[in-house]
Amino acid sequence: MALNTGKLFGKTVYVSGASRGIGKAIALKFAKDGANVVVAAKTATPHPKLPGTIYSAAEEIEAAGGKCLPCVVDIRDEEAVKSSVEQAVRTFGGIDILVNNASAISLTGTLETSMKKYDLMNGINARGTYLCSQACLPYLKQSKNGHILNISPPLSMNPVWFKNHTAYTMAKYGMSMCVLGMSEEFKKDKIAVNGLWPRTAIATAAVEMLGGDDLMSKSRKPDIMADAAYVIVTKDAGSYTGQFAIDDTVLKEVGVKDLEPYSWVPGAELAPDYFIDEAIDFFTGGVVKDAAWKVPKKASGGGGGGVAGLFQKISSVVNEDMVKSIKAVYLFSLSGDEPGEWVVDLKNGAGSVSQDSSAAGGATCTMKMDSADFGKMFKGELNSMSAFMTGRLKIDGDMGQALKLEKLMKSVQKNSKL
Repeated sequence: MALNTGKLFGKTVYVSGASRGIGKAIALKFAKDGANVVVAAKTATPHPKLPGTIYSAAEEIEAAGGKCLPCVVDIRDEEAVKSSVEQAVRTFGGIDILVNNASAISLTGTLETSMKKYDLMNGINARGTYLCSQACLPYLKQSKNGHILNISPPLSMNPVWFKNHTAYTMAKYGMSMCVLGMSEEFKKDKIAVNGLWPRTAIATAAVEMLGGDDLMSKSRKPDIMADAAYVIVTKDAGSYTGQFAIDDTVLKEVGVKDLEPYSWVPGAELAPDYFIDEAIDFFTGGVVKDAAWKVPKKASGGGGGGVAGLFQKISSVVNEDMVKSIKAVYLFSLSGDEPGEWVVDLKNGAGSVSQDSSAAGGATCTMKMDSADFGKMFKGELNSMSAFMTGRLKIDGDMGQALKLEKLMKSVQKNSKL
C-alpha cells in the first residue's frame, strides 16, 4: 500500500460524506500525515443500519494523528455548507483541499425513479459538489497547493451507462462535469480539480446494500481509494489537473505493484465498477482480456429440471430465518423457452414458492428476464448486477429489496447441486 510522506502535515482538508465508507477512509489517510480534517456529513446520531457518525469518525481521525472538526452538514443546504467552511477557516486558518465525496444512489429506471429520489441524487451529487466547491474556492486560491478532488467517474457517452438508471448517471456525471469545467476555469489560479473513480466495486455500506455479501466479497477495501486520493492531492496543483483518474492506475504509476492487500476477500475475483469503458464487455457478457476481473463463463439453459426444477430447489431452502432477513415478495415474470410467472414469498410465515400470480398482490418487486438467463443467474453463471446493467434483468419496484436476491441465490447454490 502507498505510504504516507508527511506532505499533508498541517494542511486543512474538507471532506463531504466522511462519516463512513470512502470518505472516512480518505480522512483517516490524510490524518496519518497530521492533517486538519473537516468532517462534513449529516450523521450526528447513530443510524439503525449504517455504522458511524461524524463524532465517531472524528475520534478515529484524531487517534490516527490528525486534528478534526466534525460539522453536521447537509450539502444541499447552502447556509450549512457556508457556515461549516467559515468555521473551518476560523478553526484552522484556511482550506487547502476539498474532497467532494458525498453521494446518493438509486439504480432505478425512469418510470421507477420518483422526483423525490431524482432531486435527492442531483441535489447531493451535482449541486452539492458545485456548492461545496464554490464555498471553498476563495480559500483554495490562498493555498500554496489547492486541490479539489471529486469522487466521480470518467465521462463516457456510451448508452450502457445510462439506459437502466438515467437519473443516477446524470447526477454522478454532474460531479464529473464540475471537474471538466472547473479545472479549466481555475487553472490560472493553480487550483487542481480532478476526478477519482474505482476500477472495481469498493466494500462500503452502499455496495452491501446494492449487492449483499456476494458483491462485497468481490470488492476492494476503501483503502485503495484513500491511497490514490493521497497520491493525487500531494501532486503539484499547477501541473496535474483536469484528470479522471482510476484508483489502481494512480497507485501503479507510483510503484505500487501488489494490489492484493486491497482485496476485501483475499484471492477473490473482483467485480468491475460502473462507468469504466474497459468494463463494458463484462456488463454485456463479452470476454475481458488483461483486466482485474473475469467474466463468468457462459452456460446454456437452466439445467437441473429447467425452471420448474430451479424453483423446486428455491422452495427447499426457503425458511423462517430467510423471511425475517429479506421480508419481500418477488414475482418472476419469465419469457423465452420456459415462460411463466412464479412467486417467491419471503415475507409471510415460513415463506413459499408458487405459480399462483394472485399470491403476488402487492409484490415488493417484479423481476423480468429470459428463462435461460434466470437459470444462469441462480447457478452463479450470470452476475445479477451484470444482468441488470445490460437490460437482461428488468426490475420493477423496490430496488434495494430486489438486490437482496443475492442472499437467496447463494443459499440455493450452497444447499443444492445445480
